[in-house]
Amino acid sequence: MWDETSADRPIDPRPVLVVTGLVQEARIAAGPGMMVICSSSDPQQLRALLTVFDPSSIRGVISFGVAGGLDPSLKAGDIVVATEVTAGDARWLAGLSLSEDHIARAAIGGRRVVRGVLAGAEEVVVAQARKAALHMRTGAAAVDMESHIAAAYAAEYGLPFAALRVISDPAHRTLPSLAKDAIKPNGDIDLPMILRGVARNPRVLRGLVSTGIEFNRALRSLRGCRDYLLSSLLGAEALLESDDLVVAEA
Repeated sequence: MWDETSADRPIDPRPVLVVTGLVQEARIAAGPGMMVICSSSDPQQLRALLTVFDPSSIRGVISFGVAGGLDPSLKAGDIVVATEVTAGDARWLAGLSLSEDHIARAAIGGRRVVRGVLAGAEEVVVAQARKAALHMRTGAAAVDMESHIAAAYAAEYGLPFAALRVISDPAHRTLPSLAKDAIKPNGDIDLPMILRGVARNPRVLRGLVSTGIEFNRALRSLRGCRDYLLSSLLGAEALLESDDLVVAEA
């Protein structure tokens, strides 16, 4: 759990480390009291980035961003607040300090907020069949490529950990391979690659459009719930005036 601020206990001046995979997520997360890093959707790069941090200089770790849906009941834009993170045989508990009131306020605008397990993966889980198999094996609500690494780092150094993820591609969706391949290391979209792919195979256009719509819906939801949920997890009184953003590019 995050430390609570009280009259007889000084505010912890250290920032919270917020771990993201895409530049868009990092920009949303950045704000007072947070040091944000972006892995560019590269797990090995994220591990390397974490080695440069002095764990005593931060007071907690949050994994924040979008995720692939594994629970068939979840739609694009739904929010998953992790109860735990799993990867292989490993499991890490996630600290929760969300009241029902915070969840209700985050749900304004039709956003659904659920508590559930996050699965960690070393690569994008693209196919619907793989999502279904992962859900059956782990019981996880969603999958991403950063939460398990952030959780392991927090556990190694005894730091509080939490994770907030928004569904960007639901369980029924098989991501077009072109959409995955066209993501640049910095998280931007390689538009010329997209155009060449569509020219070669116009039938992929419909899937790309649907994927883009759902991704943008997820980012809107992430942006809309950010203040409610992060302030609850961090402790609004402890936020300081800092705005540090570290973005790694291959």
